Amino acid sequence: MTLRLDDRETEALRACAKREGRSMQEVAREAVREYAARADRPELDRLLDEELPRYADALERLGQ
Repeated sequence: MTLRLDDRETEALRACAKREGRSMQEVAREAVREYAARADRPELDRLLDEELPRYADALERLGQ
C-alpha cells in the first residue's frame, strides 16, 4: 500500500513523529488503528442500546 500525502499533511506527520521520537510510519499506523477503533464504535453503541436494557435489573443490584 502506498499512502500519498500532500505537503502540509507530510509536514504535520513529520512534526508529530519528531516530537514523539517515533517514525512517521509508526505515527501513521497508530492513527489508522485509532480511526478504525472509532469507526467500530456505532456498532458497539447499537449493541449496548439493545442489550443493556435486558440486564438493567441485574446491573442495578450489582451496583448496590
